[in-house]
Amino acid sequence: MPKRTYQPHKRQRKQEHGFMKRNSNVNGRKVLKRRRIKGRAKLAI
Repeated sequence: MPKRTYQPHKRQRKQEHGFMKRNSNVNGRKVLKRRRIKGRAKLAI
């Protein structure tokens, strides 16, 4: 039986989907902006 597809790693998750990564480019900032407008409790990881 193969391994499950999701093997979580906190550090990798932060680096790929974290606030700093989102904020580092224009499209990422647009994501944060949309999430703020929607009223998300968490904007990023």
